[in-house]
Amino acid sequence: MLTPSEIKARLRDAAAGVEGYLAACLADRGIPARLRAAMEYSLNAGGKRVRPVLCLTTAALFGLPAQKVMPFAAAIEMIHTYSLIHDDLPAMDDDDLRRGKPSNHKMFDEATAILAGDGLLTDAFDFMAGVGAGVGAGDGGIPPANVLVALRVVARAAGAPGMVGGQALDMEYTGRADVTLEEMAAMHAMKTGALLRASCLSGALLAGVDTDAQARIGDYGAHIGAAFQIVDDILDEVGDEAEIGKPVGSDAEQGKTTYPSLLGVERSRALARERADAAIERLSPYSGPDADFLRSLASYIVDRAS
Repeated sequence: MLTPSEIKARLRDAAAGVEGYLAACLADRGIPARLRAAMEYSLNAGGKRVRPVLCLTTAALFGLPAQKVMPFAAAIEMIHTYSLIHDDLPAMDDDDLRRGKPSNHKMFDEATAILAGDGLLTDAFDFMAGVGAGVGAGDGGIPPANVLVALRVVARAAGAPGMVGGQALDMEYTGRADVTLEEMAAMHAMKTGALLRASCLSGALLAGVDTDAQARIGDYGAHIGAAFQIVDDILDEVGDEAEIGKPVGSDAEQGKTTYPSLLGVERSRALARERADAAIERLSPYSGPDADFLRSLASYIVDRAS
């Protein structure tokens, strides 16, 4: 297992590659200037870039190099960024801050923020489909059949069975006092967990893995997605505003049901650890630096809330 400093260094190095790609990817696409500025404002606002890093790492675990996967991985970050822009809107979570900076609709205006999210979501599928332009390694492309199944996994995770449906349930549950643990967990599995799982699974699918590997990597992603959300809930209650990029206690203020509100902080920490351990177990057949990083990352996610 890697030390926390080694995990941070690996995340930082991998994220730097994603940052470099994202910084220029919207240029020369004929996007109106103000719309492009709004898209780039949120897309380049920082963050750990966990989702694209997961996609790149699982692809590398099965022998597919980063340069072939980067547009697909970066597209997942575009989808994630779109969801943040829309989640912050007055009609949704009505948040003024995102990653310590004004939310997109505060920096620009509500209509521009909506369109910026729409643009990022739609353009993402162009980038994902583009990695299948070739017919195999000989001309630099990933086999189109691999791209198609990976793209479908991401589309489902981003759509009504995933993030969109999860956000709908989140709005439905906000302010209710009778939301059960099972209902909340299912909602978060859609809203947060689905795209994290798809980030892991899509990298493996691009590499053309067999069904056993698909199940293992998919389960790994689902478990770390759950752990990630539990930790996020904990940090919203006891974390540092500078670290999480939004006011501490915002979930409670908005009347949201969270893991700590149902279980308490300590039981929530224990549940997050259980999910991280389950993620690590699913990677037992794999070795090497990429497998070590994925295992260590599962523990690191939970350690943030310790």
